[in-house]
Amino acid sequence: MTEQASLEAPNIITLLHHYAQSAPWIEWLHHFENVFFSGLAMAGLVMVARCATRRPQTPPGTLQNGVEMIVEALDTFVVGLIGEQGRRFTPFVGTLFLYILAMNLIGLVPGLKSPTSSVDTTVALALCVFFYVQYTGLRSMGGMGYLDHLAGNPRPKGIAGFCIALVAVPFNLVLHTIGELTKPLSLSIRLFGNIFGEDALISQMLLLGIAALGFLHSPVGIPLQLPFYLLAILTSVIQAVVFSLLSTIYIFLMLPHTTEHSPSHGHDS
Repeated sequence: MTEQASLEAPNIITLLHHYAQSAPWIEWLHHFENVFFSGLAMAGLVMVARCATRRPQTPPGTLQNGVEMIVEALDTFVVGLIGEQGRRFTPFVGTLFLYILAMNLIGLVPGLKSPTSSVDTTVALALCVFFYVQYTGLRSMGGMGYLDHLAGNPRPKGIAGFCIALVAVPFNLVLHTIGELTKPLSLSIRLFGNIFGEDALISQMLLLGIAALGFLHSPVGIPLQLPFYLLAILTSVIQAVVFSLLSTIYIFLMLPHTTEHSPSHGHDS
């Protein structure tokens, strides 16, 4: 964690911890700084939602119109992937997308930090997706259907097929369970790597711009980090979309499929 923090630009909590280490509450805040900035991103989303829905107007104002457009776009996104039955998953996927996006972007504000640049945060998000997907599978398929799904839907024919199934089913159960867990965890590593990488790049460009003070005898540092802010915004949006997109697909694979709208079952594993 110390090596990782040294690659990122110092945030307000890091500075407080450096210059006022004796205060116990600062030590506690420094230990839970990712939780603090996650809560800050959450509070920002709640405040925007509250302001947009407190007094609905017809026609809607700018903020209300913007929030409604975002909600409609997220609903279209989820329904387009899952179908009409997917509308009940829009709150989960939409919240996941907005929360990740807010945490990605908050680090671009001087003095703040992206909580998603910590693997602890991204793994926590991945576990939320994992448990929600498994809950969806149990609810939609039932207990026996869920186990049948994890076992690879074995349908042995004859004595030979039954004997093979006795060996293959336990193996499929273990392999499929591991696969269900590794899918969202792989998302967490991708999200962490991209956000941490962009934050570290901006930090190093910032330090390089400050170092140019002595080299160029300039009264102010060169803002070499500014072009990379645009790249960071693009990366933040893409990573939030990818995490939400694949989470939606994992949910879809746990739902009963019709012959009209069903991917091949080989993709489940």
